[in-house]
Amino acid sequence: MEALAVKNIVKKFPNVLANDNVSLSIEKGEIFAIVGENGAGKSTLMKIVYGLYTPNSGEIFVFGNKEDIKNSHDAIKLKIGMVHQEFMLIPRFTVTENIVLGDEPKKGVVFDYKRAVLEVKELSEKFGLKINPTEKVENLSVGIQQRVEILKILRRGAEILILDEPTAVLTPQETEELFKTLNALKQNGKTIIFISHKLGEVMEIADRVAVMRRGKVQGVVNKPDTSEKELAKMMVGRDVVLEVPQVKVEKGKVVFSVSGLTVKNTRGIIGLKNVSFEVYSGEIVGIAGVEGNGQAELVNAILGFLKPINGKIYMGMEEMKFITPYNMRTRGMSYITEDRKRRGLVLPFKARENVIMGQHSLYPFSNKGILNNQAIDEFVTKKLEEFDVRPPNGYIKAESFSGGNQQKIILAREMSMKHSFLLASQPTRGLDVGATEFVYKILVEEKKKSKGVLLISLELSEIMGLSDRILVLYGGEIVGEVMPSETTEEEIGLMMLGLKRKERVEQ
Repeated sequence: MEALAVKNIVKKFPNVLANDNVSLSIEKGEIFAIVGENGAGKSTLMKIVYGLYTPNSGEIFVFGNKEDIKNSHDAIKLKIGMVHQEFMLIPRFTVTENIVLGDEPKKGVVFDYKRAVLEVKELSEKFGLKINPTEKVENLSVGIQQRVEILKILRRGAEILILDEPTAVLTPQETEELFKTLNALKQNGKTIIFISHKLGEVMEIADRVAVMRRGKVQGVVNKPDTSEKELAKMMVGRDVVLEVPQVKVEKGKVVFSVSGLTVKNTRGIIGLKNVSFEVYSGEIVGIAGVEGNGQAELVNAILGFLKPINGKIYMGMEEMKFITPYNMRTRGMSYITEDRKRRGLVLPFKARENVIMGQHSLYPFSNKGILNNQAIDEFVTKKLEEFDVRPPNGYIKAESFSGGNQQKIILAREMSMKHSFLLASQPTRGLDVGATEFVYKILVEEKKKSKGVLLISLELSEIMGLSDRILVLYGGEIVGEVMPSETTEEEIGLMMLGLKRKERVEQ
């Protein structure tokens, strides 16, 4: 039985044709994946199905009936639910309050909280989604917050569940739990639409896969009839190098180091304990670990957002006594942030303003406080082309670009700044295979140029493929230092879980 069909959907935005005559048919009780580069039109299509966007033309059929979905309320009535990439939860509310929000059970005119808690408990048990109904959302891990979002739409009777990039911020363990949940929902007859760019996960979870590129459907394939390599080629329109090329570069002097670094997190709890390491020119040092084991504290200490309670940070041989992003940059640091929307870009600003940010007061972009627009436009045009930003228009606001192109704008800025050390924190988070391949090339080029790179990533394959040395963080401590050629993902996984330690390698 057909659960959902879209026929000849067209959606236009200013200067962009997001969906170009898209048609898809999705069967009841299947996990249907939609993959494509950032900006391919997959999320736009699902927002049309959920009533967040209105198509310029085309038709939508739900369980065989043609429907006019004008808003999300219409979609919910048709038993369609959507879990967005950025969760729509209120942190200070409990799990129960978030799940029943807008549809609270009442005792007379008063909110019946006890009944709501019971309903949520029964619902979580029915679908095998373990959760504490009275816990505040702000105390939950990202994976458990996602469960809350899924329970919220299940309570509203969803038969068709749309998940937009559901694993983008999950650890490998949380992803495994999510897949168990999705398979259980499938066994209950639910239809799952899984939007993703992680082809390995798509090959693991999906029954069928639709590939989109530049607003069009390139094809729909059964999982047994395809491979990651074929899907990548359909997505990008060319062969994609999924393996990271190994490049040997002679290691030089120390460009960055920390010594005995101990840092409290924002809640006043020690998140990083007595950490010491060096980064040399011509090498990539990878930091592996499950999220929440000191990575955030390390990055925030390097940027000056958290003041260490002990230890020192050096740029080259110079101890940084007064640490701010500006001071670190002037001493030779560039920074790729894991949160491009909050830390990497000023979204309401145009691409040109974001590209020159930090250099805007320098010659040739400025002279005696007056901006040289011609010099800015020439520089930005060159950088947008060099970093393959689409569309290569410096006058478009940063918020209008896809995630992958936003990341390329950050790369264009950071790589153009004079630097000897690159801090790359989750540089491929949320990126498709094409954009990920591009970031890998940039990091390898940095190494070839004898820059020192500190790579912090949750993607173990990324750490293994790019790094010359790997440091493993667990509980805020370095529990091991290994060479990729002398270890395995399994060994690093044991260290990430705190089940094994390994002594530092000799430099």
